[in-house]
Amino acid sequence: MSLPFLGRCTLAGLIAFLPIAAEFSQSASSGAPISANDLVRAIVANELKPQGESRGRWMYRAEREQQGKKKAKEVVQTGQGSLDRLVAVDGQPLSAKEQQEEKERIGNLVRNPAEQQKLEQTRKKDAEQCKAFFKMLPDALTFIFASRDGDVIKLNYRPNPSFQPPSREARVFHEMEGELWVHETQRRLVRIRGQLVADVNFAGGLLGHLEKGGHFNVEQRELSPGQWDLTFMEVDMKGKALFFKTIDVNEKEYRSDFRTVPDGLTLAEAAEILSNEVTVAANR
Repeated sequence: MSLPFLGRCTLAGLIAFLPIAAEFSQSASSGAPISANDLVRAIVANELKPQGESRGRWMYRAEREQQGKKKAKEVVQTGQGSLDRLVAVDGQPLSAKEQQEEKERIGNLVRNPAEQQKLEQTRKKDAEQCKAFFKMLPDALTFIFASRDGDVIKLNYRPNPSFQPPSREARVFHEMEGELWVHETQRRLVRIRGQLVADVNFAGGLLGHLEKGGHFNVEQRELSPGQWDLTFMEVDMKGKALFFKTIDVNEKEYRSDFRTVPDGLTLAEAAEILSNEVTVAANR
């Protein structure tokens, strides 16, 4: 069972089934009232829609805190996948030896495309799991309108008791409550926050469980007109997996300092950009 799936997904679409018609916005096509259910379904569909090459490429700083350890990386997106370089650990820059090791690691990825392809295959597998997870949300959870702030609408959600989970992972929906913020005009997700309100047992606990109180929080924002990307992720889940393996996922990731990079960027060019960034930072 893959646990970080609740928080690892790039924010692609989360939530909602509303059996009661809370009418709070207008359909863009007909002017007729649209229910919270229909609004969220439209947003989920838009988030899952392939963006292709038009989505743009970015370079950004990713700061991840995992099990109490903090790592900062510079990341460059390319058509062949993202390339990253570790630049600091627990707030301290890398030593000369550590910088050389990072340089050699990146060089190996550039010289051996098969290694980079393995990393991308893993990312794509995670992305497909997320996509399947998101597709379930309109049926798995019940949404109600909470408030509005301009184009941003806040919805509260709770489990839909009639939902039949098709997998073990999907059982978490039966014990999940939280909030969702959406940008109504652009049909984009702004933030999703949730927590487990009771323990989740798999096969009566024989295949493991997740503990009550586990929570996640994911945010994205518009970087340029029509271009949205993940800016914050937090997931904290504890429990037991098969054969008594302890589940203890506690991580946060902040993404900032977004800069555009050229379309068609190669891995070698991305590696050079990362190297130059380290050099500039060292001379500041």
